[in-house]
Amino acid sequence: MEAISRRLALTLGGGAALGAAAHLSSASGAEAAPGWHRLVVVTANIGRRNLGQRERAIRDVRRAVTIDGQLTRPLVGWQEIGGGDDDGKERHWIDQYFGPRYRNLFGDGGRGRQVPMSIPRAYTVRERRVTVAHGGKKGVSPHRVITQALLEHADDPRLRFVFANTHYVSGAWNGEQDPYEKWRDRMWREHFRVHRDEVLRHWRAKGYPVIWVGDVNRRRMPLLLPDHERRAFKKGIDQIGWAPGTNGTRIRLRWTKTVPMHVDGHDARVAVLQIRRS
Repeated sequence: MEAISRRLALTLGGGAALGAAAHLSSASGAEAAPGWHRLVVVTANIGRRNLGQRERAIRDVRRAVTIDGQLTRPLVGWQEIGGGDDDGKERHWIDQYFGPRYRNLFGDGGRGRQVPMSIPRAYTVRERRVTVAHGGKKGVSPHRVITQALLEHADDPRLRFVFANTHYVSGAWNGEQDPYEKWRDRMWREHFRVHRDEVLRHWRAKGYPVIWVGDVNRRRMPLLLPDHERRAFKKGIDQIGWAPGTNGTRIRLRWTKTVPMHVDGHDARVAVLQIRRS
């Protein structure tokens, strides 16, 4: 069993850490509940400090969860791809480790290239969308977007949901001051509004539930839809959340864990969900 470190305990909270420990040692059990499909979701910020660890980080995300001796195929939202060194290596490694059994959506054409997604081929991509959250400021922050994919289960075409991935502006809630603090605060709030209104509410109005991941750059982020949304983690800047729709697709959380990345101040976060059509 993987050891639960003090850092993991602080990240997850005591009860969640104990739950993760139990499920890492015996993760099957309820996983095989009739009608439910397992869905492993990961949010992974590659970062930009220890660039020599990038390949290891991507490989370890691919190997995030093994259940009953079988490597699962996680649904991954990446952040800061090319953010530290736009040498093309991170995209190459994602293609290498997330191979033909995946579709890697890199946002070709520019806007979503730093927040791509890796989609297992168990899901068909029915629609792709990139929503601009706000523009950037030279020397301060790049523009920010929310990438989205409408997914359909290959073996159950009526099981549909949206997967979304994003990266909020840094520095708005870190307790430090700089000449652009007010701009950062304003852009963070605008990103939150777009995330809520133009992504979650947009897709839910069409009946689809939304599972979202991202680096929100705020340790305690308010719920986007307090009456509907759930989160896998109570706090931390790397988040996984979901909100139900009306198309009969149900989502529930089984357990969580983290994957050390060794690149920056981020560890990848994992939520093992179950999803089914009512």
